[in-house]
Amino acid sequence: MTLMPDRDTMERIGELFKGFADASRVRILYALTQGELCVTDIAQQVELSQSAVSHQLRLLKQMQLIKFRREGKNILYSLADDHVKTILQMGLEHVLE
Repeated sequence: MTLMPDRDTMERIGELFKGFADASRVRILYALTQGELCVTDIAQQVELSQSAVSHQLRLLKQMQLIKFRREGKNILYSLADDHVKTILQMGLEHVLE
């Protein structure tokens, strides 16, 4: 039998899944599975305003689900790592079963 993780680890897992608890954030994460995108491109793909996307990106950064880098005046966003993509894929498979 597997030991239950400690309370702090369980809290961190709960915080991780909060990032996936909003459909707008999930759509943004799916858009980022294609690679790096700027706010304008994300907003177009997910059909949200740039301000709404910026708000969600700020939350996703705090949750460490995405990362960003500057390229000139642009900020490009991408998934933090392959685990995020895997969680999205597993969620999709689960919902479609």
